[in-house]
Amino acid sequence: MSEDNGIVEGSKVTLHFSVSLTTGDIVDSNFAGKPATFHVGDGSLLPGFEEPLIGLTVGSEIDVTLPPELAFGELNPRNVHNFPVSKFKSLIEDPMNPAEVGTIVSFQDPGGGDLPGVVTKLNKATIEIDFNHPLAGKPIVFRAKVMSVIPPGTSAVSLS
Repeated sequence: MSEDNGIVEGSKVTLHFSVSLTTGDIVDSNFAGKPATFHVGDGSLLPGFEEPLIGLTVGSEIDVTLPPELAFGELNPRNVHNFPVSKFKSLIEDPMNPAEVGTIVSFQDPGGGDLPGVVTKLNKATIEIDFNHPLAGKPIVFRAKVMSVIPPGTSAVSLS
């Protein structure tokens, strides 16, 4: 099978990509480095990032603006929590790196994974922490250049 086949569910795709804000601020990019490889549908990319790739072929380039709901989601007010400052005394009084508005703090979720949050308000009694993804609620510009497409079910053989 030829690499000229279009991207479909299960394709192994290698591409250069960038993710940026509509202001032009780049969040992530591999255009200056090694391209990324993934299988469409394996969960490596959010569905909103995969969908514009469907049907593209080797050499294709895209530049699309994804609304928040197709990128990192809308802001969820239920992900913003207030805690008593007393629970964070060691963080706030850390002489080397005291927590302040904008500081990222990490908690352990029930499954043992990391759950990062951003301090959004801090006063004498309470600290507010936002557990939304930092890019939630923002439109995202997704650029990609497809370097290779291997159809699903194709086995690669090394000729070295």
